[in-house]
Amino acid sequence: MLDALFFRNWLTATADAVDREAERLTELDSPIGDADHGSNLRRGFRAVAAVLEKETPDTPGAVLMLAGRQLISTVGGASGPLYGTLLRRTGKELGDAPEVGPARFAAALRTGVDAVAALGGAAPGDKTMLDALAPGIDALDDSLGTFAAAREAALQGALATTPLQARKGRASYLGERSIGHQDPGATSSALLFEALAETADGIGGASREGSRG
Repeated sequence: MLDALFFRNWLTATADAVDREAERLTELDSPIGDADHGSNLRRGFRAVAAVLEKETPDTPGAVLMLAGRQLISTVGGASGPLYGTLLRRTGKELGDAPEVGPARFAAALRTGVDAVAALGGAAPGDKTMLDALAPGIDALDDSLGTFAAAREAALQGALATTPLQARKGRASYLGERSIGHQDPGATSSALLFEALAETADGIGGASREGSRG
């Protein structure tokens, strides 16, 4: 079962991963975006890690709702509302349960991914963060909660954006010139699944703080 500590550790591990990859995310964003994706997400997830140090929500849903609010209030552009919606919608779906199983978490996360799609008006194949989120959540369902499988699927989804032409977001303004660039949003979304797998494996914060994930 996954408790509030597991989710705090997941988001802290995500903050570490974003901090580590921030410069690369900005490099990916430079030719097809505003060249600020890495710095924006770094600021947002540092704020998430900081608030989770000060506050200790006692349910998985409350952890995700708090983190989502922080992202919306600290990350500029489209990334803040999209990532914030993902976490808040997932958290709302989990409700007040003190612990959740992997299957329930996967179902709630799919609800969050669907909310991101609705907010951005995008679909898989449009060269957006959905190209990592959708295969990640599909693998999570198919593998009955194997986070390692979700990590690999999300990573491959992000890599597969390179030959695509963007149909949504700022990159879509470039038309065919967006082809040949890996999407930064899909790349950062893959980091969520990477941190999730690390936390579940006990490589990240889960082992340090004794989560039962």
